[in-house]
Amino acid sequence: MSTPSTIRRPLRLPLALSHITAGFVAVLVGYTSSVAIIFQAAMAAGATPAELASWMWALGIGMGVTCIGLSLYFRSPILTAWSTPGAALLVTGLEGLSMSHAIGIFLANSALITLAGASGGFQRLMSIVPRALAGAMLAGILVRFGIEAFTSIQTQPLLVSTMLGTWLVARVVLPRYTVPLALLAGMGCAALLGLLRLEALDWTPATPVFMAPSFSWQAFVGVAIPLFIVTMTSQNVPGLAVLRANGYDTPASPLIGWTGAAGLALGPFGGFSFNLAAITAAICMSRDADPDPQRRYMAAVWAGLFYLATGIFGATVVSLFAAFPAELVAAIAGLALLGTIANSLAGALSDEGERDAAIVTFVCTASGISLLGIGSAFWGLVLGLLVWRFRP
Repeated sequence: MSTPSTIRRPLRLPLALSHITAGFVAVLVGYTSSVAIIFQAAMAAGATPAELASWMWALGIGMGVTCIGLSLYFRSPILTAWSTPGAALLVTGLEGLSMSHAIGIFLANSALITLAGASGGFQRLMSIVPRALAGAMLAGILVRFGIEAFTSIQTQPLLVSTMLGTWLVARVVLPRYTVPLALLAGMGCAALLGLLRLEALDWTPATPVFMAPSFSWQAFVGVAIPLFIVTMTSQNVPGLAVLRANGYDTPASPLIGWTGAAGLALGPFGGFSFNLAAITAAICMSRDADPDPQRRYMAAVWAGLFYLATGIFGATVVSLFAAFPAELVAAIAGLALLGTIANSLAGALSDEGERDAAIVTFVCTASGISLLGIGSAFWGLVLGLLVWRFRP
């Protein structure tokens, strides 16, 4: 396969329906699979409706600008995203912290990402933490979401069972759209049960809200560093791997650096983290997007345009998901993360020599303990590294 990023060509802007479709599907899958987790993270920090809308504005604008800018510059389908595992970490990590501390965490994380990109030390930084432990920490962070997807059956059995049944059937019939179809089924069932509160739907464009940061060493060590590690290992590494697997030799450091810079610019408005996408990026790199690999970057450009639209109407996205019952949100978040949990555990436990360290990391992280004001993700990683270091 050709490597379009290695040769500078005159800028062409081909227009094809397949580009628009691929870009739209990538954004749709990205939002429906994880936007509920963003809402939970914002609620953990005590976000007001205006601040939550600002979060969605910042994330949409940041992803839109980076998708369009990087794809046009490198002539490669560069799709960026928010860090879904990072958002899941924030759901527990931000509990008890103020919004100002949350913003400080966002800026610290983005500064670390920018430094990793600008210094060219991306791969060296990733070698510090064994992949098995990174996977175990990620699985420990996400496992509560998988559990809540099933415990929510107790309060809304028909709603959640309908979503689970749709998910099971879609895995066989339309595996690419399992999560969107489960969400649509949940919305339909909730409407029939009278559980939707659509009267509050707001079509007013979102207004960015500046939120001043504050910093503490506990928040930096306990949340910002784990957020950085999770974002780099679970998002940027596979995101880069997808690019390479599809024949695009785009240099890694500028991509990582610019996503970090976007986080520094938009962090005070709620843009908690930006990174390379993997699963949704594959949609824009497929033959369905364009038979010619050198033209597929336009699918990512269209995805960026759709991201900008969702950012501008961030308040509408907020009001839409606020209209959903809590069980629907919990179920769709858990179903969307089941694959990530499974892959993380499989990678964490695949090497028998690292298994003890990985299981210690997983169990400690999943426990939710907090010591010295520092959350369980950090302690799980520390204990896992100790077991790994002194393995027989």
